[in-house]
Amino acid sequence: MHPVVYVDVSAIRPGKLAELRAALPRLTRFVEENMPRVASYGIHLDDAGTTMSVVSVHPDSESLAFHLDRGADEFARFADLLDLARIDVYGEVSDPVLERLNRKARLLGDGAVGVHPLQAGFAR
Repeated sequence: MHPVVYVDVSAIRPGKLAELRAALPRLTRFVEENMPRVASYGIHLDDAGTTMSVVSVHPDSESLAFHLDRGADEFARFADLLDLARIDVYGEVSDPVLERLNRKARLLGDGAVGVHPLQAGFAR
């Protein structure tokens, strides 16, 4: 089975970089403590401090669903700090997970959601 890789990209709202940086350790700690199936979780800021990307790796669609459900209130805390530009998911996700992704995209911005099914490859 191939993992599901979640990537989102957001514009950091002007004047919100310091507040965002202060909030990131709490979010990371929350994910680490409450979502044991998440294989990897990383938050990346560009050098200019204008763009944030989140990359998480899940063993399957159900793990991503749990992540989106359990983290919904935490993610909502970022609505005043970010404008979500897009969410891309690499791998197979269920229709209910796709709806959750669209809900998150509407909550945090006007971002599009793209799902990219695996065409070829392997996982170890």
